[in-house]
Amino acid sequence: MLRLRPYKTSDAGTIIAWCKDEEVFRKWTSDRYESFPITEEDMNRKYIDNNGDCAEPDNFYPMTAFDEDGIAGHLIMRFTDEKRTVLRLGFVIVDDAKRGLGYGKEMVALSLKYAFEIFKAQKVTIGAFDNNLPAYYCYKRAGFKDAEGEEEVYEIFGEKWKVLELELSKEDYFRMTEGV
Repeated sequence: MLRLRPYKTSDAGTIIAWCKDEEVFRKWTSDRYESFPITEEDMNRKYIDNNGDCAEPDNFYPMTAFDEDGIAGHLIMRFTDEKRTVLRLGFVIVDDAKRGLGYGKEMVALSLKYAFEIFKAQKVTIGAFDNNLPAYYCYKRAGFKDAEGEEEVYEIFGEKWKVLELELSKEDYFRMTEGV
């Protein structure tokens, strides 16, 4: 059974080890890190301040998914508006040995439960690069719908990587979880 807990600095080594090459790394982090590979310290600096607290308290929630075998996935949740109604999922990654086995969908479903039932978000958003269709379809299977809006494109490896934006409203989430 998969569960979510707050990220611990000791998780970093396991998580970054899943990025076997820079393409996987960039699909996970976009341009948020300057170089590849990163160290545990690099990852922890992004998440944790000098006092050992969350880098953005009360707005930024790095989470680790785990099962009986240990760490299985990771993602972050952060509010994108001052009223704390829109929550963004990002940095979603699953143990490369467990990809394609439903762990991603289950981890995203757990994060949606957290977002809507604990944080009381009105909407959750997420994006996947157009060259990462397994992630895109995972999010669709978890209940997300394509979002309208301004197109976001990153230049990575001299290529244009388009972000496929998705969203899920609180109403759609509760309809989905109630089986309506």
